[in-house]
Amino acid sequence: MFVLELTYTAPLDAVDALLPDHVAWLEEQYDQGLFLASGRKNPRDGGVILAVADDRAVIEAAVARDPFAVGGVCTYRVTEFTATKTAPELERYRRTPG
Repeated sequence: MFVLELTYTAPLDAVDALLPDHVAWLEEQYDQGLFLASGRKNPRDGGVILAVADDRAVIEAAVARDPFAVGGVCTYRVTEFTATKTAPELERYRRTPG
């Protein structure tokens, strides 16, 4: 699993100008089963996405296509982790360490 943390690097009006394209991109990632949850940070200085993939390269390729990244209004911090405990709804993503 991956935690994607977005940090805005431009004023909110520039972010908002790209928001419709970013939302469409998010929908594509959900449709492909890549994203599990996403939303704005509070205060609104970026966002967070919970994602799943077998390979970090898949995540990095998706991030590179985000209109926010393409438009230069945010940076991404990608953190990979092994989910060893989950809520029942996320059990299929759980991994045993070792």
